[in-house]
Amino acid sequence: MTAGPVAAKIEAKLKAALQPARLAIRDDSHRHKGHAGHNPEGESHFHVEIVSAAFAGKNRVARQRMVYEALADELKQRVHALALTTLTPEEDRAR
Repeated sequence: MTAGPVAAKIEAKLKAALQPARLAIRDDSHRHKGHAGHNPEGESHFHVEIVSAAFAGKNRVARQRMVYEALADELKQRVHALALTTLTPEEDRAR
């Protein structure tokens, strides 16, 4: 499945801002049909798993704020919900 334009923007912005060692973006919009914020065109609800050294020494809330800051425009426009898993490379290896 090819990523849509919103997912591609998310990927580009997170790569530029956080230089992730690993980044996985999943469009979960189809799971939210009939719920608030659902867009019939899709790409409104995402799950992002990102592994970045930039998260070292930061708590979960600070890490999420870093992601939200990088994606501020998308969150104001098309993206209604963003579920995040934010890990350092060390945390990712320990999983």
